[in-house]
Amino acid sequence: MAGLEELKKKLVPLFDADKGFSPTSTSDPFDSYSLSDAGTVNLLSQSYGVYNINELGLQKWPVDDTDHGEKTYRCASHEMRVFGAIGAGASSVVQRAIHIPTHRIIALKKINIFEKEKRQQLLTEIRTLCEAPCYQGLVEFYGAFYTPDSGQISIALEYMDGGSLADIIKIRKSIPEPILSSMVQKLLHGLSYLHGVRHLVHRDIKPANLLVNLKGEPKITDFGISAGLESSIAMCATFVGTVTYMSPERIRNENYSYPADIWSLGLALFECGTGYIICKFEFKLL
Repeated sequence: MAGLEELKKKLVPLFDADKGFSPTSTSDPFDSYSLSDAGTVNLLSQSYGVYNINELGLQKWPVDDTDHGEKTYRCASHEMRVFGAIGAGASSVVQRAIHIPTHRIIALKKINIFEKEKRQQLLTEIRTLCEAPCYQGLVEFYGAFYTPDSGQISIALEYMDGGSLADIIKIRKSIPEPILSSMVQKLLHGLSYLHGVRHLVHRDIKPANLLVNLKGEPKITDFGISAGLESSIAMCATFVGTVTYMSPERIRNENYSYPADIWSLGLALFECGTGYIICKFEFKLL
């Protein structure tokens, strides 16, 4: 407990709950952030609170007294040793590392905070992971830390040593139906939590974002473009994600909701089971 209290003292927020958000805040809930001289990054969301991240770890502070969601994750940069690359995307680099105190192999997802678009995706992903750090069907979250020298925030995630379903079908062409059936149940548990509890639409379900470990357990990852909905009947209207796996209403740029993720999962599983991609141009674009 002493270590936890020490971390809390060092993760002192720049946000003053009595005065509200800083004058630099804008109507864009993802556009506000600050960096202290001591090397603490403060990501400010008017809807979800304040996320303070430094070299020792991450702490979430609630936005008001009605939110009791304060969380602290100790995940210090000096406790990590990187020993290989896993992959790279448009907004991040993922490396293999070992957490020295626990001897646990993890995946470190590194994102630069100084680009607005990447910062928005970072806050969205951290928010989602903080609310579901260990849930069946979702990649486990261990914490995050900030490295001042590089200007990067590293998100520590469960290392899925089996790769993605996209990696598997590149080698095997298809996955046997009994195995795929077992995977579907676990993936639906993860989606059920995102939709029913967190009220989030993932918006980029595809084989590359469905990872497996050596036990054969599948899990959903990459929550950077997920979108929150106020209720089960709310709709999204933003065109983001991978077109190949989009539902018809998304391709037509219409409002969409949770069923769009189910459609995307269906297309991803069809590809994994048959080795064929359903052509995105089969839908009539209006």
